[in-house]
Amino acid sequence: MLIGLPKEIKDSEFRVGLTPGVVKTLVGKGHQVLVETGAGEGSFIADEEYRVVGACIVAHAEEAWAAEMVVKVKEPIASEYAYLREDMILFTFLHLASNEPLTQALLSSGSTAIAYETVQTQTGQLPLLMPMSEVAGRMATQVGASILQKHEGGRGVLMGGVPGVAPADVTILGAGIVGANAAKIAVGMGAQVTMLDISHDRLAYFDDIYNGRIQTRKSNARAIEEAVYQADLVIGAVLIPGKKAPWLVTRDMLSNMRKSAVIVDVAVDQGGCIETSKPTTHSQPTYVVDGIVHYCVANMPGAVPRTSTFALNNQTADYVLMLAGQGIAAFSANPALRAGLNTYRGYVAYPGVAEAFGLTVHPYS
Repeated sequence: MLIGLPKEIKDSEFRVGLTPGVVKTLVGKGHQVLVETGAGEGSFIADEEYRVVGACIVAHAEEAWAAEMVVKVKEPIASEYAYLREDMILFTFLHLASNEPLTQALLSSGSTAIAYETVQTQTGQLPLLMPMSEVAGRMATQVGASILQKHEGGRGVLMGGVPGVAPADVTILGAGIVGANAAKIAVGMGAQVTMLDISHDRLAYFDDIYNGRIQTRKSNARAIEEAVYQADLVIGAVLIPGKKAPWLVTRDMLSNMRKSAVIVDVAVDQGGCIETSKPTTHSQPTYVVDGIVHYCVANMPGAVPRTSTFALNNQTADYVLMLAGQGIAAFSANPALRAGLNTYRGYVAYPGVAEAFGLTVHPYS
């Protein structure tokens, strides 16, 4: 198969869809890989590293996009919609439930689009989303701690406090992969952490492993209000696979929060779990609503691209090889990959995307 690796052009996105190691494996199996020049530079991977493992370096994005399968990290932006075609497979993060223009572009083009974030095993795991959730969760606390500094607009609170002065109060909404990693860093920094989730089993797990160092609460409207109102830092870590995130914090609630508190909404790429969230970029990451600082960067792991690129490729490589070897026949052979299919031949194949826009779902068969 002819596989294309274009350079990411979303604002401040420095990850790359394939590492030289994965490219070497693909070439060794008889596939051809077209790498747009400079595609790996943001992750400190030079063109020569791709060239020595057998890739062909191409000068223009359209050459990489002309391949049978295009492997990316982030969803195509508007300037890339013209590259979408019926006879191509697109394998990348998509987050279509919060992006109607891209959904319509994929449907109009007839492209076969597979979303990393909805590839799901029969046990419910999201193997391709997991590494980026780990990175984003750890970054959420790290970024939140920085923004809490007064010169960044925050409350001027040190995460771990000092002897005689209370530490920062951190509320984490969601106890999944993002929440778990956010909590790990927050506890490590000495913060007072409250975690909310609808799953008693998840809360019991955190209560056990942290031996009371995290306060766990069953998520409901009253509990969310109480936790958010006392927080210096709120981390939104809610995920419903393939669907728009629910609003857990409303605009009205902001007026009752501590002034200059910080919100980091990791769920923003699925629409956000804070009503006042809107996607931001690494170049302009924050904004203020009703005295509350919002950080809503939709590609948080892009700030640590080398770590993120290799972590992502550790998980995506097997699926890339499967698609390269079998094409769309891989959907029949692998249920997890089939679950990742979002659009196909002009139809929506993923229920959460169809639900978001009132479209009819046509599962692959």
